[in-house]
Amino acid sequence: MGCSMSRLVKATIALVILVLLFMPAAMASTVASFDATQSQHLPLPRGTVRGPESVAFDGQGHGPYSGVSDGRVLKWNGSKLGWTTYTHAPGYDSKLCTASRLRPETATESRCGRPLGLRFHQKTGDYLYIADAYKGLMRVGPGGGEATVLVNEVNGVPLRFTNGVDVDQITGQVYFTDSSMNYPRSQHEMVTKTGDSTGRLMRYDPRTSDVTVLQAGLTYPNGVAVSTDRSHLVVASTGPCKLLRHWIKGPKAGTHEPFADLPGYPDNVRPDRRGGYWVALHREKNELPFGRDSHLLAVRISANGKIVEEMTGPKSVRPTEIMERDNGKFYMGSVELPYVSVVTRK
Repeated sequence: MGCSMSRLVKATIALVILVLLFMPAAMASTVASFDATQSQHLPLPRGTVRGPESVAFDGQGHGPYSGVSDGRVLKWNGSKLGWTTYTHAPGYDSKLCTASRLRPETATESRCGRPLGLRFHQKTGDYLYIADAYKGLMRVGPGGGEATVLVNEVNGVPLRFTNGVDVDQITGQVYFTDSSMNYPRSQHEMVTKTGDSTGRLMRYDPRTSDVTVLQAGLTYPNGVAVSTDRSHLVVASTGPCKLLRHWIKGPKAGTHEPFADLPGYPDNVRPDRRGGYWVALHREKNELPFGRDSHLLAVRISANGKIVEEMTGPKSVRPTEIMERDNGKFYMGSVELPYVSVVTRK
């Protein structure tokens, strides 16, 4: 009996050890992954602009539209016509705003604007809302043209670094972020280095033009997305490598809480067409300068805040937005590249 029990105990211990050894692999296998190294490029006008930060499509599926380094929002019209100007901020001057080697884009951004987040409100006939880092929250009607500045200060405090935007397609409410009250986009690295926590999450009501600060004291709030059920917002907190959830409906309305820890520095957040989100990672949290020429480009987060998929690709690509479309296509924006990438999942 004692010998039998001894063998049973040993077998149990061996089984536990095997489970512990293979548990990490089993857990890792639940996170799907696909490689985005091979992609199609939609090249921007050569030698003049770069940095298509955000990607948007209108209600008819036309586009993509993307904001670039000289302050304009461009529209892709197919390979024959390429990109054309769709909108720009008031006071735009093409000669002044076109960056060159002698005049870097950061020298002209405050005058020309730098469009970051883009979202169409399809219910109103495709009004495009633009989070411009310097001009504030802007809007342009169907067909484009010069944009109108809607908000450039809140409660007497100027918007220093307007960044992300999303629109509730039912109510028309516009949610946007101001990443810092201290530093403009040209000093975005200081927001991270200093741990600046003066960012704000806000709501614009297009019916009344009222602006409400939903949450202040945020650490580098960046992209924002309205949840599928419209009960909460998901906000990227870049420096801390986290996602936050801010409730806008229900018993928790007006409160926020942690939503997900991320393996890198998040930028924009977009829906994944399954109730979750794609989060672009500008850089991995513990990225080594040498070694493999591949890194995380983005992660897909489920509706309950779990990482369920990874997108990997070359280190030369540091995305700011991943937008999933039909037929397994993903459109990738980046502030560093001279093109929008189109990746097809195979």
